[in-house]
Amino acid sequence: MALSTEVLVIGGGPGGYVAALKLGKLGKKTLLVEKDRLGGVCLNSGCIPSKAMLHLAGQLHKARKSKAQGVEAPDLRLNLPMAMTWKDAMVQGLSRGIATLAKGNAVTTLAGAARLTGAHEAEVATPEGPQTVSFEQAVIAAGSRPLALPGFDFDGVRVLSSTDALALREVPPRLLIIGGGIIGLELGTIFAKLGSAVTIVEFLPEVLTGIEPDLVAPVLRNLKRLGVEVMVSSRAKKFATEGDGLAVTVETPAGEKTVAADKILLSVGRSVASKELGLEAAGIACDSKGHILVNERYQTKAPNIYAVGDVIGPPYLAHKASREAVLAALHIAGRPAEARGAIPSAIFTDPEIASVGETAAQAMARGAEVLVGRFPFMALGRAQAMRETDGFVRIVADKNSRKILGGAIVGPEASDLIGELCLAVKVGATVEDLGSTVHPHPSLGEAIAEAAEACLGQALHILTPGRT
Repeated sequence: MALSTEVLVIGGGPGGYVAALKLGKLGKKTLLVEKDRLGGVCLNSGCIPSKAMLHLAGQLHKARKSKAQGVEAPDLRLNLPMAMTWKDAMVQGLSRGIATLAKGNAVTTLAGAARLTGAHEAEVATPEGPQTVSFEQAVIAAGSRPLALPGFDFDGVRVLSSTDALALREVPPRLLIIGGGIIGLELGTIFAKLGSAVTIVEFLPEVLTGIEPDLVAPVLRNLKRLGVEVMVSSRAKKFATEGDGLAVTVETPAGEKTVAADKILLSVGRSVASKELGLEAAGIACDSKGHILVNERYQTKAPNIYAVGDVIGPPYLAHKASREAVLAALHIAGRPAEARGAIPSAIFTDPEIASVGETAAQAMARGAEVLVGRFPFMALGRAQAMRETDGFVRIVADKNSRKILGGAIVGPEASDLIGELCLAVKVGATVEDLGSTVHPHPSLGEAIAEAAEACLGQALHILTPGRT
């Protein structure tokens, strides 16, 4: 069966479905092809379910540690099967919502795996059989998948992917996580709060590599409070069945150690899903890691075919993919170009870490003179009332123009608070703009205004000026 469309979108994740919806709104006849479930990894087995479990585990943990504040819940526990049923139903509802939005924007959806057979044609393997699709333009948003590790093949029983871990119906008594990156630490936090004895094995000298160390420090302190053992500069070599559990051999700076575990969660990064897309048939080039090469308008070597999201390279973030999808759709529709803007990072550990724009070191490396303001949550009334006082807000500004270049937050609700700094960077706001903006009291947002004032040595609620 042959189909014809103006724009073919390959992949129904946060890059693909957003591109399709935007194209639909712009009047383009669009066909969205997804081989699994609309919403992709992010909605179905990544961002959304993991944050749902983080929320539930966080509620449980916070209630347990609130005895000193008068909260008494001696029999408090989490019914994990019931929680998983709720989580799955919520995710399915959101996926159905995407289907409704697609229909409402005149986007046709097709279940199947698409493979390019030329610059204007693709074959889609559907449950009913192969279908040929001809198109004028296309957007590739095929996403990524978990990386495997030799000797630790995913089996869904002993060695888990993040998807497997988020589908468990029982909390493993002992969980060994290979990989101390974002996913490893987020899932480690979840299972530690649910009662697992968690060990994290990281090959590099530090976890969350690439994140400023003082942002990571509060997270490490909290992991220690949760009883999580973090082994850095270490490598998991092999594992074997031992009784009802597993024995994992770990090479550490102090020599080989055996760590007992019931489950192994492998979280060592992601690889892009580009090999099966038939890129060669369309004349599309990739780098050595399989990332599709694109120009500033997200066009591939075949100019009528665009690519966005994970398939064009890191950071592998849903909101990056969605923004790129909108920009590609605008270009396809002949609309004026827009800048992508700074892409924020949000890490949902405890406490959360979020950042946007330049660090002080990055700005100085290109020759800028900077102002840095820092304000601790310990000095904030709302944070004290919430008993969430770990961390701080830091703002980096240009010394001459006073414009905000970037910022970072480690602390409660950092992923929500960073939005204000994203806007400040985007519009070129100054520290005076932020410092003079009236924030509600008591609120966590007050820390942003105080950090802006600290850039000028004018923060009111700390004795030291907080200026470097």
